Amino acid sequence: MHNAQPWRFRYLRHSRTFELRADFDRAMPHADPRTRALHIGCGAALLNLRVAVVHEGWQPETRLMHDPADPALLATVRLTEPGNGPGESGPSDLGALYPAIHERHSSRFPFEETEIPEAVRTALGEAARREGAALSFPASWHLQEVLELVQEAEARNLTDRGSDQDLAEWTRVDAPSVNTTDDGVPDYAFGPRKRGGRAPVRDFAGRRRVAGRDAADFERNPQLALFSTADDRPEDWLRAGQAVERVLLLATVEGLTGSFVTQPLEWTDLRWPLRDPVTGTGYTQMLLRLGYGPKGPRTPRRPVSEVLDIRP
Repeated sequence: MHNAQPWRFRYLRHSRTFELRADFDRAMPHADPRTRALHIGCGAALLNLRVAVVHEGWQPETRLMHDPADPALLATVRLTEPGNGPGESGPSDLGALYPAIHERHSSRFPFEETEIPEAVRTALGEAARREGAALSFPASWHLQEVLELVQEAEARNLTDRGSDQDLAEWTRVDAPSVNTTDDGVPDYAFGPRKRGGRAPVRDFAGRRRVAGRDAADFERNPQLALFSTADDRPEDWLRAGQAVERVLLLATVEGLTGSFVTQPLEWTDLRWPLRDPVTGTGYTQMLLRLGYGPKGPRTPRRPVSEVLDIRP
């Protein structure tokens, strides 16, 4: 959420093992009191690490952790030689996604009305399934209900002091370039104000005015992707994060762009009715807006020295 980057990595040379650790100082107690979204973000970072490991010719032996004595330790990734050790189960095409890590950026601009082909939707669903999550594309009355839940969440956020505090802490209205900050959402990545259309797009400006910001009409028929898991534990949140990132990387390869729609997931009573009515089960973890449109700008990243610790 909000480009908070709540992760740290530790590399242990002697065992060729990465540890993924949560940075709870970057949590959002108001919008994310259970740190569910924090875990999803860390899961996305974990997927990127696995992709990079495969790209460099290694196999990642990944273990999700849940140690009450060390809650910040979320996962380990041990580098093994191809063919040695369990590594990734079955044939892996993760390495092919590596270029998309550098190309994928959230886009809060209008998308075309072009429908995503069924074959691409099927491939995206399979990518999510391989990470332990289910992916569905709301349509008809379910889509309308999801859009109404987003609108309800946005209406609540307008008068919610905690939401204003989150925006004040994690958005930047005075950062002219990516080099002037290392986290948060700078105003050049807000996208235009929504003048019309039904696409759910978060307005990171809140009540603030941003000089030179335009308004635009967004999609009349937005295409949303709903992620869910069978359970709702920290391990499931990590699986969901990996599924979200794998889908986003594959979507980038397929020429799609996307943005996150977390507003209704930040309200406990709105999260449950988002679920897929066909199955009626599972826990909704993330909602994405996908489509064909302009890529979003590159947003800041923390320096490597702050997120990576190398040990003997």
